[in-house]
Amino acid sequence: MSEIGKSVRMERIFDRNSGKTIIIPMDHGVGAGPLKGLIDMPSTVNKVAEGGANAVLGHMGLPKYGHRGYGHDVGLIIHLSASTSLGPDPNHKVLVTTVEEAIKVGADGVSVHINVGAEDEADMLQDLGFVARKCDEWGMPLLAMMYPRGEKVTSEHNVEYIKHAARIGAELGADIVKTNYTGDIDTFSEVVNGCPVPVIIAGGPQMDNEHELLQMVYDSLQAGGRGVAIGRNVFQSDDPIALVSNISKITHHGMTVEEILHS
Repeated sequence: MSEIGKSVRMERIFDRNSGKTIIIPMDHGVGAGPLKGLIDMPSTVNKVAEGGANAVLGHMGLPKYGHRGYGHDVGLIIHLSASTSLGPDPNHKVLVTTVEEAIKVGADGVSVHINVGAEDEADMLQDLGFVARKCDEWGMPLLAMMYPRGEKVTSEHNVEYIKHAARIGAELGADIVKTNYTGDIDTFSEVVNGCPVPVIIAGGPQMDNEHELLQMVYDSLQAGGRGVAIGRNVFQSDDPIALVSNISKITHHGMTVEEILHS
């Protein structure tokens, strides 16, 4: 029965027709505080939902805003792990919420953040395995944010590090892996081919222009990616509705960046 539950919930996160997803992470308030775009959470959730986002992602406070009761439906992913920029080691993520608690607030999925290569990597990997078993038990989709970060990591966009991190997520039981884009189609294809579960890209720091962001989305899909999880570049944009709509045109409808910008 748990497999049926996981399948049903995955359909609330992934578009049935395209098989891809647009997730807007809004978990930044714990790590960095009330950033621009996250001051008025109900308004931001409304905008990304109207633009066509498949799901929003955040901590346990998000259900107050994620269940809208009107307009376009939007999936809800509860983030289980946290750290802050004020802590002695922001790379050390700890579990602050359980799968069972996420179920109680109506979550369609849960997520954990793992920094591969960090000093406390072993603890985070143990948490990932534990959460994955709980997700299997309850039929809850698990998104693993797998980032190469640590003393041995010379670049967080190096394909060798990224494809290793992504594979770890799949090996330990994640249903979806979110990781950094490598910078080009060929190398990101290596990441996708080496990971047996859907891979989606992180948005990262705010980019200089929309064209650059949309091109990254398009290229990642050409490499076999299954969608995006873009936070700051969306919720801090001047027009989140229009931006998410454009991301949707690429992700779900196969349009090119040039077609969008010249339409």
